[in-house]
Amino acid sequence: MPHAPQVRIPATYLRGGTSKGVFFKLTDLPERCQAPGEARDRLLLRVIGSPDPYGAQIDGMGGATSSTSKIVILSRSTQPDHDVDYRFGQVAIDKAFVDWSGNCGNLTAAVGSFAISNGLVDPARVPDNGVCVVRIWQTQINKTIIAHVPITDGAVQETGDFELDGVTFPAAEVVIEFLDPADEGDGDDGGSMFPTGNLVDDLEVPGIGTLKATLINAGIPTVFVNAAEIGYTGTELREAINSRPEALAKFETIRAHAALRMGLIKDPGEAAGRQHTPKVAFVAPPADYVSSSGKQIRAEEIDLNVRALSMGKLHHAMMGTAAVAIATAAAVPGTLVNLAAGGGAREAVRFGHPSGTLRVGAAAAQEGGQWVVKKAVMSRSARVLMSGFVHVPGDAF
Repeated sequence: MPHAPQVRIPATYLRGGTSKGVFFKLTDLPERCQAPGEARDRLLLRVIGSPDPYGAQIDGMGGATSSTSKIVILSRSTQPDHDVDYRFGQVAIDKAFVDWSGNCGNLTAAVGSFAISNGLVDPARVPDNGVCVVRIWQTQINKTIIAHVPITDGAVQETGDFELDGVTFPAAEVVIEFLDPADEGDGDDGGSMFPTGNLVDDLEVPGIGTLKATLINAGIPTVFVNAAEIGYTGTELREAINSRPEALAKFETIRAHAALRMGLIKDPGEAAGRQHTPKVAFVAPPADYVSSSGKQIRAEEIDLNVRALSMGKLHHAMMGTAAVAIATAAAVPGTLVNLAAGGGAREAVRFGHPSGTLRVGAAAAQEGGQWVVKKAVMSRSARVLMSGFVHVPGDAF
């Protein structure tokens, strides 16, 4: 019986923010995988090592967590006044499924660096020293993201002294601007930032009750609930949630019914096929706690505590897109996020998460009776971990 040889494909393994992923140039993919579809998904699943019933992704590049089971595909932009088109895939660990329904804010921090280093940005726009402004078009949410990438001696600077909670070592700071971050959505009022038209909804969740919830389309569709209302303090670390199947089931039920209320699905059962979005998070006023690294976080250092789940598990830090949702909701007086932070007008917020703290900024205003946010800003870092080729059996896709 003949055996298919392995195919090698140019790829780079990068850390972006508190995530890691395999990055590809679109034109480096096998021709039949350069367009969306089954062949591409099968290839990327095999690259990452999914589906893996053992939940370990031993036979692939994935790291067996939602933060490390990710794919990015980049190409020269087809949009005017943009440098690079960015497409993100969240790869399920134990299922044969690639979720293309949203963005990854953490890996966005590595998009500009990869684009510069791989010739996707016009060399004339890259200074010898200083900052290169990379104009990114996120193809899934149809939004512009601006990455400010430090350059030293004509090359991307990756080392530095910027520290990011959730990342062990310091690196160079990359400032990310998410322009007009409210997603288009398809909710009841035609895709506004708040798809139900309300800053706070009464969300009926069978078997749990009626919860106060802020449903927002910004950065990524997100549902925020109050920690106290579901039996938590907002200071929990991963083990407190992820080791309890009944807790994870509760959050998935909340997420499914929020997705239904937001108009993202037509039946709660559809949520299982849309694991990447929406996110579900719980908020609480500032409180002392010890982070997962042993760092003492004091209430006076933060505005509120937030915990969020990604792909069915509590995230070890905070998803970048969820941080945009947090900043946006905090900027609008009356949302659960804003109220947990003390209420009132604000243009920035520092929140506590399992790995430490993060500061994000956004300014909100009302236009025509609708709340809008023109920009959300945060700092991340990125670093190449490995570059070369991934090898995939030729009959896998």
